[in-house]
Amino acid sequence: MFTGIITDIGTIRSAEQRGDLRLVIGCGYDMAGVAIGASIACSGVCLTVVEKGPDWFAVDLSAETVSRTALGAWTTDSPLNLERALKVGDELGGHIVTGHVDGLGEVVDITAEGDSHRVMIRVPHDLAAYVAPKGSITVDGVSLTVNQVEDKPEGTVFGLNLIPHTWDVTTLNRLTVGKQVHLEIDVLARYLARMKDHVSSL
Repeated sequence: MFTGIITDIGTIRSAEQRGDLRLVIGCGYDMAGVAIGASIACSGVCLTVVEKGPDWFAVDLSAETVSRTALGAWTTDSPLNLERALKVGDELGGHIVTGHVDGLGEVVDITAEGDSHRVMIRVPHDLAAYVAPKGSITVDGVSLTVNQVEDKPEGTVFGLNLIPHTWDVTTLNRLTVGKQVHLEIDVLARYLARMKDHVSSL
């Protein structure tokens, strides 16, 4: 379980295709305090530490994980938003995040607004109903608030306002129009939709 509050920017040092894809990720964490088997969210994807060194850790990505994540996300030198798993007693500064990617969004516009940036993202049709103004969404592992939702003939687009702090301390400052991003919908929205579907089927 995570909160969507990024605590480090990692860099992929190597990507080796074995049976699975093995990544070695450089980071600023004190790895002495990170156990083998621990979970770390990497740009919104919950991955398991399988090896580690003083300033790096290794993870394995299955073919299923690679197929459901953004094209080019796992290449050497790529930066990653990192967050260690939530511990009992930690501050819940963002919202409840599971580290499971629900779908891929596409950046359609980035506009400077004062010191902030307005980012518009097209959401897959099957996720559109879960995105609501002032609701929470996770983009590449970052907990954000949806500012607007527009249903258009070509699909649903939602807008985010990225304040300077978020822009500076995450990889979102590298977004470009056309880039794919990992989306995780609010877990509460997911459960409410399931309850609604279940009740309507009775």
